[in-house]
Amino acid sequence: MTKQELRKIYLQKRLALSEGEYLKLNHQLCENFFSQIDLSFIKILHTFIPLEKNKEPNTWLIIDRIRREFPHIRLSIPRINNQTGELENFFFEGLHQLQQNSWGILEPKQGVPTEPEKIDMVLVPLLAFDKCGHRVGYGKGFYDKFLAQCQSTCVKIGVSLLPPVSAIEDVDVFDQPLSTAITPHATISFKRNLE
Repeated sequence: MTKQELRKIYLQKRLALSEGEYLKLNHQLCENFFSQIDLSFIKILHTFIPLEKNKEPNTWLIIDRIRREFPHIRLSIPRINNQTGELENFFFEGLHQLQQNSWGILEPKQGVPTEPEKIDMVLVPLLAFDKCGHRVGYGKGFYDKFLAQCQSTCVKIGVSLLPPVSAIEDVDVFDQPLSTAITPHATISFKRNLE
């Protein structure tokens, strides 16, 4: 299927989740993340803030646990710059730092900027992903541009409540592949040919 088809289908699949299913999947996802992902070498972890009306994975569960159990990790969060069409990233200081943008997404209104090349791990939002590690986002390209600025060693983890599709038909050269994807029931590593 194409990105456009997958966007429509997978947004509908997420919105069709009952409140109970949504809560359960998020707790399973969080448990899977902490049991499968090695955070020992991570100094800076970038994460999206969930758009709950779209039933995005609830990264607050991961954020809160990292702040409690991994105080050595600094968290970074994004803000959309509508002028440049790119993400700006800031260290997360707390809820007082956040305000809603025009899409209803919580973003930092101010803060200390995070340089993309210093980020060790990124939790990447997506609507769907395939078995090769390609993802479908909302189609604006914010994350592809941002991930292209990160170091090649940066671990890019796609976060999804739903399993992968077999293939995305219209992957292009600007699409940044994932290192790993995590779902409530699986952790999938995508091995890259290092040439």
